[in-house]
Amino acid sequence: MKKTILLVVDVQQALIDASPVREDEFLLNLKMMIDVAHAVGTEVVYVRHDSGPGDDLEAGTDGWQLHRSLKPQDGERVFDKKFNSAFRHTGLDEYLKSKDVGRIVLCGMQTEYCIDTTCKVAFEFGYDVVIPSGGTTTYTNPFLTGEKLINFYEHMIWHEPLASVRPMDEVLAVIGGEK
Repeated sequence: MKKTILLVVDVQQALIDASPVREDEFLLNLKMMIDVAHAVGTEVVYVRHDSGPGDDLEAGTDGWQLHRSLKPQDGERVFDKKFNSAFRHTGLDEYLKSKDVGRIVLCGMQTEYCIDTTCKVAFEFGYDVVIPSGGTTTYTNPFLTGEKLINFYEHMIWHEPLASVRPMDEVLAVIGGEK
């Protein structure tokens, strides 16, 4: 049977400092998923975005670091990326294949950019993608509120066969190996 991992994308200090929508709910949900994963031995993999010199997400800066609420355990992998996809030129796909991973529980930032792209690439690579409702966040832009963006992707874009958006209790059961 293929393994499940929890993939936490771009939950970095500068992005949380910019106050995304549903920030408190998002961080609480993230903590619950990570705690369950640690309790049952489901691997947690982190991804961090590097936007290059002079940016808030420049590698090595305080803003680029994983958010202070995230404390990867010894041996947990952190992949660095320069593109919206967590897979492009990162070695993530090869790593997951070497671990016999078949299902990715995908959470993080930003809903309409890196989460959406990572979801679609993971699907193309043959992974079963589960996205927790309340497990992504983003910001309001000139065209749509952050709330509308999240709802749009959860209810209109990410659906079978691309991904499965599930309530948090079901996602915690998936991480725990029950579903």
